[in-house]
Amino acid sequence: MDIAPLLITLGVLFLAGLAADEAGRITRLPRVTMLLILGLLAGEAGLGLVPEGVSEWFDTLSIVALTMVAFLLGGSLTRANLASHGRAILAISLVMAGATLLIVSAGLILAGMEPGLAVILGAIATATAPAAMADVIHQSGVENDFTETLKGVVAIDDAWGLIAFSIALVVVGQTDGWAVLAMGAGWEIGGSIALGLGLGIPAAYLTGRLAPGEPLQAEAIGIVFLTAGLALWLEMSFLITGMTAGAVIANLARHHDRAFHEIEHIQWPFMILFFLLAGASLEVEALRLIGWLGALYVALRIVSRLAGGWIGAVLGRVPPEEAPLYGPALMPQAGVAIGMALVAGEALPDRAATIMAFTVASTVIFELIGPPVTLAAIRKTARPASQP
Repeated sequence: MDIAPLLITLGVLFLAGLAADEAGRITRLPRVTMLLILGLLAGEAGLGLVPEGVSEWFDTLSIVALTMVAFLLGGSLTRANLASHGRAILAISLVMAGATLLIVSAGLILAGMEPGLAVILGAIATATAPAAMADVIHQSGVENDFTETLKGVVAIDDAWGLIAFSIALVVVGQTDGWAVLAMGAGWEIGGSIALGLGLGIPAAYLTGRLAPGEPLQAEAIGIVFLTAGLALWLEMSFLITGMTAGAVIANLARHHDRAFHEIEHIQWPFMILFFLLAGASLEVEALRLIGWLGALYVALRIVSRLAGGWIGAVLGRVPPEEAPLYGPALMPQAGVAIGMALVAGEALPDRAATIMAFTVASTVIFELIGPPVTLAAIRKTARPASQP
C-alpha cells in the first residue's frame, strides 16, 4: 500500500486512541472498551475504514503488545508480593481454571452437545485477557491487596489454561496420548519458563548499568523484541516467557527500584493500535451463528468465573468482602482463547468451524462487557480516596 494512506491511518488511529482515553475519563468506562468499540465501528463489521495493509499488522503488533503486558505482570510476582498474596494467587487461579473447565463442559453436555466438543470449549473458556486486565488495573489508579493479587492471578492463570487445554485434547482422543501431551506441554510451558530464566537473569544484571539506576528505553524494547522473537522461533509461549523474564528481573535487579519501568512509558502507543485493531477484527457475525447453545456457553462461563473466583478466594483466605469480586474481575477473554481455538481446529478439523464460531462470539461479548465489570469490581475494593 502507498505510504501516505498508511501514515494517515496511523495518525488517525493514534488520535482516536487519545479521544477514547479522554472519553473513558469522562464516562468512567475502561478505555479498553472505548478503543474496542471504535475499532469495531471502523472495521469490516462497521464502516470498513481500516485499510487492509494496516489490519495485516495485527498479529505482529499483538505479539509485541502482549509480551510487554506479560513482562509487567511478571514484575508483580516479586518475593514480597508472593509472600503476602501467594496463597490467594495460587488458589484463585487453580480453582478458577478447574471450575471453568468443569462447569462449562458439564453444562454443554447436559444441553445435548457432543462430550468431546464440550470439553474442548470448556478448556478454551479458561483463557483470560491479560492485556485488557492489565490496562484496566492501571487505569483504575487503585493499588491495594486486591489489585496486587489480581495481577498475580492474571500472570499465571493462562498457564493453567494451556495445561487444561492440552489435557482436553488428549481426553477427546485426538492426540497420540499422554506421552505426546507431556512432551508438548513440557516444551511449551517448561521451555518457556527456561527461556524466560535464560533471558531474565542476564537482563536483571545489565539493566540500569549503562545509566546508573535508570533502565533505558532501548533496553526495554530490546528485551521485549528478543523475548517475543525467540519464543516464536522456538515455538514456545511468548506470554509465559515474558512473564517469567519479568518476574526474574523484578526479583534480581538491584540497580533501580522498578525493573524495566520504561516499558510502562512506551507500551501505550502499542496498546492503542492493539485494541483498535482487535476491535476492527471482531467478527460480530459469529454471534448470529451460534444460536441458543452459544448463549448458554457465555452464561456458563459467567457462572463458572463467579463460582470459581469466590471459592478460590475463600480457600486463599482473602478478606470476606473481597471474595465475591474476583470472579467478576477475571471475566475478560481475548486472544489466548482464539489461539487455543485455532490449535483445536487443526486437531479436530471436522469441528473447527463450530469451535471458532463459539470462541469468536464469546470473545466479542467478553471483550466488550468484561473490562467494565473488572473496573467496577476494582473500584468497589478501593477506599474513596484511592479512586481516580
